[in-house]
Amino acid sequence: MKPLAEITLGRPRPFLEDEGNGDAGAPTLDGKPVDPDELAAELEPLSARELIEWAFERFGTDGLKFAVSFQKTSSVIIDIAHSINPDARFFYLDTDLLFPETYATRDRLAERYGIEFERYAGISLEEQERLHGANLWRRQPDACCGIRKVEPMREALSDASCWVSGIRRSDSQTRAGAPKFAWDRRFGLWKLNPLADWTEQQVWNHIQENSVPYNPLHDRGYPSIGCTHCTMPAAGESRDGRWFGLDKTECGING
Repeated sequence: MKPLAEITLGRPRPFLEDEGNGDAGAPTLDGKPVDPDELAAELEPLSARELIEWAFERFGTDGLKFAVSFQKTSSVIIDIAHSINPDARFFYLDTDLLFPETYATRDRLAERYGIEFERYAGISLEEQERLHGANLWRRQPDACCGIRKVEPMREALSDASCWVSGIRRSDSQTRAGAPKFAWDRRFGLWKLNPLADWTEQQVWNHIQENSVPYNPLHDRGYPSIGCTHCTMPAAGESRDGRWFGLDKTECGING
């Protein structure tokens, strides 16, 4: 198994909740302006495998990066993408607050597929507390996500033309209209959601039929898995266990 690559950021610049990449300009492909909605409509009929194959052809191995969180959908995307291109680039955001089971799932997937996961992280928890006080996640969860996830994400995507996520329309109301391909204004590049139209059953069928390693917390009532402080078991929508009791449904990466 290859060693895990580690990329740790210095102190991030201040995070603004509504900040976008205002200087990214209009979306283009092959140097030509395109309408993201029209392109999304053309790609909608494609399967997850076909979409990932198309993205590799369009952006190349170097220009396409897969964001993984070591949840069930990440396991599926890793399995599909690796079967298409063993040199695919996978990265994750290490908040230093992930579950032990999540790190263990990372290691199992790395061993199974021989993947070198690129690790991106922000300032240390100690530095965050020194700068912003204790329990920022409870007092200002958006600011905490900005420091620990959004800013490292900017660094992760700095050398990419398109990134791939595992979000699904059935995850939550905030994701119900997610296209399979879109221009990501926040980060200023293209975004592919190959599992957007997948059901929960399709995800589990793929995992079981292909014996794909997955996070065991899913078997303990966690439909969605994030940081230890902000994740708990849930029986409702697949993201109901995230930021329970707070008016918050997204960390700022996918919406």
